[in-house]
Amino acid sequence: MRIPVGISSRHLHLSREHLALLFGPYYELGAQKPLRQPGQYAALETVTLVGSKGQIEGVRVLGPTRASTQVEISRTDAVRLGIKPPVRESGDLKGATDVVIRGPAGEVVARESTILAWRHMHLHTAEAKELGLESGASVSVSVLGPRALTFHNVIVRVNPQFRAEFHIDTDEANACGLINGDAVELSAV
Repeated sequence: MRIPVGISSRHLHLSREHLALLFGPYYELGAQKPLRQPGQYAALETVTLVGSKGQIEGVRVLGPTRASTQVEISRTDAVRLGIKPPVRESGDLKGATDVVIRGPAGEVVARESTILAWRHMHLHTAEAKELGLESGASVSVSVLGPRALTFHNVIVRVNPQFRAEFHIDTDEANACGLINGDAVELSAV
């Protein structure tokens, strides 16, 4: 099965509390463009991430808001900021790294917020059933072409709202020459 690629550039999901502190009370995110996963969107808003060694401006906020703020960056970004976030599945923030987030109305120290997102694949329930996969399964995904390689330990996420998509960060994509919309092959279940 060929799966489209979605490269996760640095981004963050804000809690309602942090949204208000960064952008002002009662602030609502504006949608710039929808993402492949239904209900998710790239917001108009950006922030600055600040670490002990530097900062990164123009980091895109994704909507809608979440219960907890989650910042997803690449290893290269972490080096630039001077922080050491763990590799984690989205939502697993216990022991994640702190980072300062600066917005137009203020800044916050987002405690246990920052991770290097574990590579994963979204599948619709019907697709997962056809492949004999369940949420939490680990599969391998192959990239074809001049910089061919196989990603192992790809976590599968299944939901009736999902559309098939393989998510990796920019460092992983650059290593094998992938761009958004390319396709990879499910090579081992």
